[in-house]
Amino acid sequence: MSVDRHLILLRHAKSDWPPGVPDRARPLGQRGRTEAPQAGRWLAASGLVPDLALVSSALRAQQTWNLVQAQLAAEVPTRIEDALYETGVAGILDLLQTLEESVATALVVGHNPATENLALLLEDGSGPPEERERMAGKYPTSAIAVLQLQVPTWADLDEDTARLICFTVPR
Repeated sequence: MSVDRHLILLRHAKSDWPPGVPDRARPLGQRGRTEAPQAGRWLAASGLVPDLALVSSALRAQQTWNLVQAQLAAEVPTRIEDALYETGVAGILDLLQTLEESVATALVVGHNPATENLALLLEDGSGPPEERERMAGKYPTSAIAVLQLQVPTWADLDEDTARLICFTVPR
């Protein structure tokens, strides 16, 4: 029996740029603290509670996830991943390909351009064209892409192996 697998790609919420603060330590700004819970409410209303969250080690990504997760009905196992801050698309794809098969839905809280580029790389063109166009046009903070894997395992995830189900920017 094949498992219906989904990947949720969430760009961190809007951050602040305090003077003298290193990039990795930048916190969410006021707008980000408002938008992140809205993203969580959208996920909950859509029935998209992940089995695992992979979150960048950057403070703004962790704060985003904390505010998103607070809106979900279940506690989600979470892994803080330096690779999501330090690497590009290939590194994130490598990380996803190692996920355990028990994970049906994974959520990644990351950064642009890697988040957008990964979504565009994975999606196979079979989803709604208007959603792809919006996603390719701009992947703003707090944006969410939901992809359905078209391959049986995470290890098989690669270019053009996922169907874009939707792209939204909860505001």
